[in-house]
Amino acid sequence: MVRFNIISLLRATLIQPQSAVLLLLGLFNSPALAAERVISLSPSTTEMAYAAGLGDKLVAVSAYSDYPEAAKKLEHVASWQGVNVERILALKPDLILAWRGGNPQRPLDQLASFGIPIFYSDPVNIDQIADDLDKLAQYSPYPEQAHQSAQQLRQEVRELRSHNARSQPLRTFLQFGTQPLFTSSGHTLQSEVISLCGGENIFAGSRVPWPQVSREQVMIRQPQVIVVSGDKSQADNISAFWRPQLAVPIITLNEDWFNRAGPRILLAAKQLCQQMASLPSSVAESH
Repeated sequence: MVRFNIISLLRATLIQPQSAVLLLLGLFNSPALAAERVISLSPSTTEMAYAAGLGDKLVAVSAYSDYPEAAKKLEHVASWQGVNVERILALKPDLILAWRGGNPQRPLDQLASFGIPIFYSDPVNIDQIADDLDKLAQYSPYPEQAHQSAQQLRQEVRELRSHNARSQPLRTFLQFGTQPLFTSSGHTLQSEVISLCGGENIFAGSRVPWPQVSREQVMIRQPQVIVVSGDKSQADNISAFWRPQLAVPIITLNEDWFNRAGPRILLAAKQLCQQMASLPSSVAESH
């Protein structure tokens, strides 16, 4: 950040008093930690950056950072294979956005040793996504955009919870893969989406965030609905996997919306709530 004397600046530019006032207001309203060169190391933090008004400051992102469209044009410096520390240093960022649950810690420690600020994001509920947006406001040239995005998330979550409450929640199995078969505990973003829409995660009590489970463990809990991320072909595969022992509705959700810990998780929640609300009444009666 460049240091300057405000009085000297005003004198040098010979601006009129009214313009001087506007300039001063702009200077004092600018965030103290405003970043100019930002690097995002995951698709979710890339989406967070744009939602917080930092999109124009991004100089590089991770692989699969494909939203919004502008992110596709940026250089990739991270992937599932690792983080390119050398290239990141060459780009001279003044802020790095990292996903604590997905980025390896060793290269992040290396980058931090060079004095580069690192903002860690690893939300396990939508309120924490909103909190992260509020925190990112201090780095954004448009802090009001970050706060507005956070406020909108919180408001829409309240509305979804209110409109989709059920006296008897639907027993829901959140399925990832088949061999091995994984699910989610109650301490994940995806599990919160289930509860927002009137569902009850049948593995909410697991002590492991992402437990591997057996067919028998699922069957004994008698799910009334299965939720997966993917398209119709994914639903067909899941249906074939469970036949004939388990024949329940299978709901598919947009993979990027549902699996990324960013603002678009709300779109997945709306998608799920709509599909759960349209289930036949016989599903809810099968307790």
